[in-house]
Amino acid sequence: MLASAVVVAVSGCAQEAAGSSPADSPLPAATRSPVAATRSSAAAPRSPAAAPSAIARTGNLNVYGHTLPGDMSPAVTGVPERVYVPNSESASVDVIDPRTFRVIAHYPVGQYPQHITPSWDLRWLYVNNTYSNSLTVLDPRTGRRTGKVIPVTDPYNLYFTPDGQKAIVVAEGYQRLDFYNPRTWRLLKGVAIPASGPDHLDFSADGRSLVVSAEFSGWVVRVSTTSMRVTGRSYVGGLPVDVKLAPDGKAFYVANQGLGGVTILDAGTLRRIGFLATGDGAHGLAVSRDTKTLYVTNRLAGTISLISFSTRKVAATWHVGGSPDMIQVSPDGNQLWVSNRFNASVSVISTRTGKILHVIGVGSSPHGLSLFPQPGRLSLGHNGVYR
Repeated sequence: MLASAVVVAVSGCAQEAAGSSPADSPLPAATRSPVAATRSSAAAPRSPAAAPSAIARTGNLNVYGHTLPGDMSPAVTGVPERVYVPNSESASVDVIDPRTFRVIAHYPVGQYPQHITPSWDLRWLYVNNTYSNSLTVLDPRTGRRTGKVIPVTDPYNLYFTPDGQKAIVVAEGYQRLDFYNPRTWRLLKGVAIPASGPDHLDFSADGRSLVVSAEFSGWVVRVSTTSMRVTGRSYVGGLPVDVKLAPDGKAFYVANQGLGGVTILDAGTLRRIGFLATGDGAHGLAVSRDTKTLYVTNRLAGTISLISFSTRKVAATWHVGGSPDMIQVSPDGNQLWVSNRFNASVSVISTRTGKILHVIGVGSSPHGLSLFPQPGRLSLGHNGVYR
């Protein structure tokens, strides 16, 4: 089924909200990499010309080809590895050292932070403060706030087009996508989504379109990233949430927490080509470090399912407990870091055994945590999706 889709935007840059300091001092030196590097103080990405093209090539395609172990961008040289956890109901961020599994920093941000999003050029992290209509800018070199706050409207989620030319704020409450200039944060265009609850999206292999889920209506909607207009849609039913493109660029996988599984859509036509039952509350998606497996969090079942991209079948389901929500893969691929939305904790899970290694207490209602840095040449946004 084809029809229309969504997009919107906002602009500006302000000082940190009341109750927080203009800028934070770096975390203790023991938590930092010994490699030093300098960085501009501006919270805008570098010119897209400075980074490799994100436009996929034809042939033996793997859109995640630059996310394999060790393929780190020069932009993150010297950046300490940390896990940033937005606590929605606590209006705060916890920072975890993944070597010690301890919280090493805690600070307030705006109201109801949903996700922490790496910038397209990997220089900054943006805390999506939904109810404060703002993005708090973090410096991953220090692990602290920069003192900059960018005003945008209703940022439930944040993405960047693969060419780095546009930032996309998912304004779920306004049922639209807002396209911004990511250097000036000037609003370019707001695109109304013809279905309620837009919240997660992913891009086509060539970057010329995106597919966004509309959770409360059962639709997914396609939007052109060039014309910023709705170009199609497909009804999948249930409550579609996270969206992920297959490595070969031929299919989109859509987690559906209402149907308890993952719908597979043809990337070109949006025609449904399969459905895989995974567990109650199928919610978050992440691609394994070897790009062969799709991890699916089943939030109500307390499980994580593994889908093989080659067979399009569920290969295993791990019982991990808690309420697994959003998910990140460690740079070496050996661990999953998962927020437990209803348990005020983060679980660390072995990808070899499916067993829980650690459970770390954080604030109330942890959501889109970001493990940064990771392999990849650029960030497409969300809580850390790379190409």
